[in-house]
Amino acid sequence: MKHLTVKEKEALVFEKMKSEFHYKNVMAAPKLKKVVLNVGTGTAIKKDKNKNDAISERLAKITGQKAALRGAKKSIASFKVRQNDPIGVVVTLRGKRMYAFLEKLVNVALPRTKDFRGINTKAVDNIGNLTIGIKEHTIFPETADEDIKDVFGLAITLVSTAKTRKEGFNFYELIGIPFKKEEQKRK
Repeated sequence: MKHLTVKEKEALVFEKMKSEFHYKNVMAAPKLKKVVLNVGTGTAIKKDKNKNDAISERLAKITGQKAALRGAKKSIASFKVRQNDPIGVVVTLRGKRMYAFLEKLVNVALPRTKDFRGINTKAVDNIGNLTIGIKEHTIFPETADEDIKDVFGLAITLVSTAKTRKEGFNFYELIGIPFKKEEQKRK
């Protein structure tokens, strides 16, 4: 059997979901809008001036797209943060890059995660978006083994057009996102 890509699976979603959700039109079925990768660097920039640059560079290797710095929205004296201080790095993927990244995430990176048993089903929010927390960026094959001294975590958010949690969960399951299997109730 031929291996289907995420984009090909997404095209088949309408046929599989139309009876359960009563879709009358292909356009009513959920689709992926974008994938957003976030890394919070916090106030680490105060200690190491090159930390955000290094993280941006590694995210660019992983995603194939330049990362953007995000500044603090307001000053908070107790955290020693001033307005517009860089506190995070973000990459937003759409189109071909989004599908290529998802293929790599599902088929290469997640299986390389230590003790990976699936994504928690509670990761899908009430409006149909899925947020996955990754503890180490080194699960991606683009990261060289020499870069292990500064390991960082990231959040990956899949944004879809699903309107409810159930619709979103079914959509992500059909496109191949590996969720945890529900444990059998013990007697």
